[in-house]
Amino acid sequence: MNFDLTEEQQLLKDSVTRLLADRYGFEARKGFQATPEGWSRDLWRQYGEIGLLGVAFAEADGGFGGGPVETMLIMEAFGRALTLEPYLATVVLAGGLIRRAGNAEQRAALIPAIASGELLLAFAHAERQSGHDLFDVGASAREDGGSFVLNGEKGLVLHGDCADKLIVSARRAGARRDRSGIGLFLVDAKADGVARRGYRTQDGQRAAEVTLTNVRVAAKDVLAGDEDPFPLIERVVDEAIAATSAEAVGAMSEALDMTVDYLKTRKQFGVPIGSFQALQHRASDMVVAMEQARSMMMLATMMAGEENAAERRKAISAAKVQIGRSIRFIGQQAIQLHGGIGMTMEYKLGHVFKRLTMIDILFGDADYHLERLSRGDGLIG
Repeated sequence: MNFDLTEEQQLLKDSVTRLLADRYGFEARKGFQATPEGWSRDLWRQYGEIGLLGVAFAEADGGFGGGPVETMLIMEAFGRALTLEPYLATVVLAGGLIRRAGNAEQRAALIPAIASGELLLAFAHAERQSGHDLFDVGASAREDGGSFVLNGEKGLVLHGDCADKLIVSARRAGARRDRSGIGLFLVDAKADGVARRGYRTQDGQRAAEVTLTNVRVAAKDVLAGDEDPFPLIERVVDEAIAATSAEAVGAMSEALDMTVDYLKTRKQFGVPIGSFQALQHRASDMVVAMEQARSMMMLATMMAGEENAAERRKAISAAKVQIGRSIRFIGQQAIQLHGGIGMTMEYKLGHVFKRLTMIDILFGDADYHLERLSRGDGLIG
């Protein structure tokens, strides 16, 4: 199998790496984080100008016709730089739902605005009781004439506080934990009855709690029409897991590089601590865990477009398990080898560790996905 990048993919990788190297130093990041929105609108516009926001969409819809590999390259670079912008929320999650569940009119209206950086979206799906079960949806969608009335509460809506529109999952029929009967609705974030409480998450990102009280949605703003959108939700979340796997690999690479540099420069007993064999062994183990994670990231990327849902879920869960284990090992070793400085908020490593910890939990941690694999007869069925 050929893992070499095409000329266009290499150009994309070089462009995003160069932009982040120029604009996303650790001190600059602290400045972005201190703004009311917690990220940089100016950089978001630049992402649009160089095509990052349109890569995942088809050319016919106003995008650039990329796929999971292009998303992987972008997210890995974002992980290294520890970016704060709502790429995962707008492009991967909500954008993925527009791409897969939107009709031609919806795609034509929304995708060019996403690609240019003018429109921010968020996927309001998780609820307090749902855990990692995507089918557990208690918010209701009651049909009223030619429209729907939404009621319910959504939690941990990634970048939901700055979104212009929300894609809300709500139950049209059935019991709360039924896999069928769920609908997807495009809601103006400032519509009557929508209340949002934004907050900063542990890793410095942004999220919101969203309350829907008799929010009216027109029929034209229903995604997937009368089709059951739950398989599409599962597919987009699988794509998001592949994307965050790449982000994790980027962040782990940064943690590993910082640790190796520290071992070369920090002196004890008059010599660099990297000369101590015990610490060399620990750094070598970090490299092994890093390469294991990178291999599974590539598997997740290749399988993100798999049409067979069962096979796709197996590969995605296997990747989540290994990457979660690598996150824990590399993060803990990096902190321990740095000593006290690794836990300070004035040093980048502590922020990297927090983001890695959140990625591990997002969409289910390693234990959750290991259990899911065991229920599905393992990786090889």
